[in-house]
Amino acid sequence: MVLLAAAVCTKAGKAIVSRQFVEMTRTRIEGLLAAFPKLMNTGKQHTFVETESVRYVYQPMEKLYMVLITTKNSNILEDLETLRLFSRVIPEYCRALEENEISEHCFDLIFAFDEIVALGYRENVNLAQIRTFTEMDSHEEKVFRAVRETQEREAKAEMRRKAKELQQARRDAERQGKKAPGFGGFGSSAVSGGSTAAMITETIIETDKPKVAPAPARPSGPSKALKLGAKGKEVDNFVDKLKSEGETIVSSNTGKRTSEATKAHAPPINTESVHMKIEEKITLTCGRDGGLHNMELHGMIMLRISDDKFGRIRLHVENEDKKGVQLQTHPNVDKKLFTTESLIGLKNPEKSFPVNSDVGVLKWRLQTTEESFIPLTINCWPSESGNGCDVNIEYELQEDNLELNDVIITIPLPSGVGAPVIGEIDGEYRHDSRRNTLEWCLPVIDAKNKSGSLEFSIAGQPNDFFPVQVSFISKKNYCNIQVTKVTQVDGNSPVRFSTETTFLVDKYEIL
Repeated sequence: MVLLAAAVCTKAGKAIVSRQFVEMTRTRIEGLLAAFPKLMNTGKQHTFVETESVRYVYQPMEKLYMVLITTKNSNILEDLETLRLFSRVIPEYCRALEENEISEHCFDLIFAFDEIVALGYRENVNLAQIRTFTEMDSHEEKVFRAVRETQEREAKAEMRRKAKELQQARRDAERQGKKAPGFGGFGSSAVSGGSTAAMITETIIETDKPKVAPAPARPSGPSKALKLGAKGKEVDNFVDKLKSEGETIVSSNTGKRTSEATKAHAPPINTESVHMKIEEKITLTCGRDGGLHNMELHGMIMLRISDDKFGRIRLHVENEDKKGVQLQTHPNVDKKLFTTESLIGLKNPEKSFPVNSDVGVLKWRLQTTEESFIPLTINCWPSESGNGCDVNIEYELQEDNLELNDVIITIPLPSGVGAPVIGEIDGEYRHDSRRNTLEWCLPVIDAKNKSGSLEFSIAGQPNDFFPVQVSFISKKNYCNIQVTKVTQVDGNSPVRFSTETTFLVDKYEIL
């Protein structure tokens, strides 16, 4: 088999990306591809068409064609097998089979095409090997980085040791009643040298201590150049290093959970003078073979009043929960009034709620091992195959009244085996080769989209794919507890209010 070129083109014959495996001019390949649509016979269902000099082997992909141009004496069965492999490679790098998406990932496709064919002849590779080869993971690079980081740590340790020696020398000189000796020519006098040593020592030691309060202002002058342990510069260098390695850095959400980061970027809502935040957090641990180990949910209603005239109010709470939630009111809230009439008001009706501060007026807790209470069930089923594991994972929403947004199901992967080969998937996925995880991303899960599945293959053992972690955020709370009405204590007149509801994950694992 001699493969001349592999190309992705439009139905009009316009080349989007083309890789030639033999010496061929651009005019020649564009002419061949432009003639290709005119040679196809619409009345026949062939996957190839021939001219006097070349053979086109093609496969339609929505509005595009994957075309292989070969010589006429090539083996058509090998051509078709190679064509199938080319067609499977494209979805690995392109989310959609559209012209813009193909153009954006053209170099990724060309590199992958080169792994399939070399000098016109098919290489004996599969999809997983192609993905591994194109990642270009270098063991030598990892060793170099590890050595460089070790050298940096040793240099910092040496700086701290030198600084402590300078400080000790200054203290010994002070005890003996002598002037502190000058160090390194940094000061014109012995006194300036001693202060410099103290500054170096303090700066380095403070780098290792957590800063509770802002550090006092340093004296201005030439000594600013001696801040060897300045944190900001190290952080900036580290961030630049990560960016150069292709990492996406989100500085405002460092260390936050995905749900909290989503909450931080949520669009602001219109708040009234009386505003309530209803927040629930869930901690859940399930077994991989079924069964709920533990589920704990904490909820709270936070009241914020921004106008003095609405300080003396009562909240009408509607509690339709049937799961056995334990409720607890704030000590200053009239508990009897809440028990009998589901009203939240102060024990002393003449007093007002605090203004311009968040006050927790009601909280609740639910702890259970009842499996039917799980809001979102995850079933991860790895099964060993000849060359690794075939993993099937599916989700199902148990609570129809919930709407979960920005759902991310994180599956750990074995290290050093390359990327998974995705079969069928509902939603999208991200492979993080640095952390060895596969993130299954679903924008929304609700009653209309209750279930979905993901299939992928990768080398490994069944235990390598646990624990599975889930994160999401919802604007509907799990326990059906809502504030339906707010009224004045005097006159019982209604008050306009706004509500912000959040249901998010603290920990959600399938072990």
